[in-house]
Amino acid sequence: MTTTVFFVRHGSHDRLGRILCGRMEGVGLSETGRKEARAAGRRLAGEGLAAIYSSPMERTLETAELLAAIVGLPVEISAELTEVDAGEWTGAAFETLARDPRWANWNTARAISRAPGGESLVEVQARVRRWVDQVRLRHPDQRIAAVSHGDPIKTILAHAVGMPLDNLDRLEISPASVSVLVTGEWGMRVFSVNEAQRCLA
Repeated sequence: MTTTVFFVRHGSHDRLGRILCGRMEGVGLSETGRKEARAAGRRLAGEGLAAIYSSPMERTLETAELLAAIVGLPVEISAELTEVDAGEWTGAAFETLARDPRWANWNTARAISRAPGGESLVEVQARVRRWVDQVRLRHPDQRIAAVSHGDPIKTILAHAVGMPLDNLDRLEISPASVSVLVTGEWGMRVFSVNEAQRCLA
């Protein structure tokens, strides 16, 4: 038996590319992000989804709810899908972080680094792996969507293909993109990465 997981990154927000939001409250989708989320919903509408799961962050929940309105399913919250805890970097401008030597270390030695006061990517990968193992048992031979964040999605895709965490930035996970993971007792396989949707409405 296999379970197919459609990992969806949340849509764009107004701080994207400028601020490390992490687990900041009050970060909702921009109008572009809402269009992206609806486009991802149209992509998934014909997949016969059995469930939609979401990180508890506002931007992921909003994305998931827009998907759910198209697909016709409720949204279930899963804390394991939440964003990396960026600790004291939460809310910092990337321009400021570029002057912090710890930030350079975080981006070059991702397997051994930790956000100050926050999580390591090893911990992020472990919690997303646990979640995948749980939903595989809960949804045998079913298809589900998981709305999460860029780095958590990258960590599980890296695990599936045996990629070291230090190489994580070789993966691109765009806002509202879809990446497909299939899992079974035999392990995991990646079927697609970063399917970006056209925003038509």
